[in-house]
Amino acid sequence: MRLFRLAKIVSVFHRYGLDEFVLTDSPNLLLRGLGKLLGSRKHDAPRGARLRLALESLGPCFVKFGQVLSTRPDLIPPDIASELSLLQDRVPPFPAEEVKVVLEKAYGRPVDQVFASFDWTPIASASVAQVHFGAIQLKVADTFESRDVAIKILRPNIKPVIESDLAILRVLAGWVERFSADGRRLKPREVVAEFDKYLHDELDLVREAGNCSQLRRNFAGSPLLYMPEVHWDWCEQTVMVMERLYATPVSQIDKLRAAGVDIKRLARDGVEIFFTQVFRDGFFHADMHPGNIAVRTNLENLGQYVGMDFGIVGTLNDNDRRYLAENFLAFFRRDYRRVATAHIESGWVPPGTRVDELESAVRSVCEPIFDRPLADISFGKVLLRLFQVSRRFNVEIQPQLVLLQKTLLNVEGLGRQLDPYLDLWATAQPFLEKWMRDQVGPEAMWQRLIEQAPYLSSALPQVPRLIHQALEQRNSPPASVVVRTSTGWTNVWLAIIAICLLAILGTLWIPLLLE
Repeated sequence: MRLFRLAKIVSVFHRYGLDEFVLTDSPNLLLRGLGKLLGSRKHDAPRGARLRLALESLGPCFVKFGQVLSTRPDLIPPDIASELSLLQDRVPPFPAEEVKVVLEKAYGRPVDQVFASFDWTPIASASVAQVHFGAIQLKVADTFESRDVAIKILRPNIKPVIESDLAILRVLAGWVERFSADGRRLKPREVVAEFDKYLHDELDLVREAGNCSQLRRNFAGSPLLYMPEVHWDWCEQTVMVMERLYATPVSQIDKLRAAGVDIKRLARDGVEIFFTQVFRDGFFHADMHPGNIAVRTNLENLGQYVGMDFGIVGTLNDNDRRYLAENFLAFFRRDYRRVATAHIESGWVPPGTRVDELESAVRSVCEPIFDRPLADISFGKVLLRLFQVSRRFNVEIQPQLVLLQKTLLNVEGLGRQLDPYLDLWATAQPFLEKWMRDQVGPEAMWQRLIEQAPYLSSALPQVPRLIHQALEQRNSPPASVVVRTSTGWTNVWLAIIAICLLAILGTLWIPLLLE
């Protein structure tokens, strides 16, 4: 079966001329000659369009692979990345009989005993799952209340198909790496491994439900964003049940405007939501295209965003967030040297990189853009060009930063769709400056000391001994030299250090005890 699948893939690649990517550029003379023979076919469509059409014809797994590949502009040429970003999941729904099988296997009982009502006609269908509407009886206190829900169901028997296609993709990646002149630079094996991770994450709907709950908790009570409530008692690995949201797709601007939504404010709110997720929480929805975003139009929540599809999220640690904020602010201030040093300090470029060369490269990307009105500047495209320049300096592109760049492009595209004159930079700069002040100011330092107080209290008794050992080692003479050491000064320094540490610890604990 796998052999037949591989034969079909090779046939499709040949039909769209994709074999030319490998054979005509191969360093192997025989393969290059074969490529010229096979590549003599004429193709009117650009290579990116041909690749997109081939992936669509090969089915859901390859469509999803193309979508992930489009997020790696650091690895593939811009024309291909741009074309692959147009890939959509146009997958027919699976029939009601199969829906019933999946649900009854997940719950171990008939569907009508699980749901108060169930609409067998799907509302949406994609490569990995499809969504139905229904209702559940939720126990609240001593009574039961009916709740409308959205039910996401994994495609039946999708895992064996995906595993088979992934095995074939690994083989193809090995061919590209071995026979293509650009094979090693494009890192096809790493791309497939990253795709493998994303796809398996999406196959676990309990994990997706956890992502949704975390985002909901992060924005609890926020007027900007609402995330659906997850009904955990109904969630399984193949089924996710959440609150049904009544909202208008963000792409239907005319309907939103007719409902009284302030479209320009909506664009600014989208930017604020993105930067809040990234810098305040370090946990962000990484698939924020218009198909996954809607807007509430009832009077109580007019203009509030709602999110959907939580299969892909990104995370950033404290160091990533700090260096990203420094990079962004340096861009705003045209301080290219700070951009270069921040890249080196963060470890994103090799430590031996010359700061002046990296500074010059960053300037060549940014300076022409700053001569244009801010409203005409695409922040996402600036990052895209920086990723391209980064190849020269062997920048190690971290997966979480690539997800961030992809999401920023989505947010900026959505914002400009809502407001063509949206100034992403002016909207983001005050937020970032405030965030940086909060991170490095006295209040932030005091908060971190409070958080570390329990650790300090347990480690403090050991500090004088460790310092005494260090000073003794420092003052110890070589074996061939006899030097008189002064234990008096050592003890004085130990006393001073201990007193300072006790004072610090006292300032941490006394306010806590008085509360």
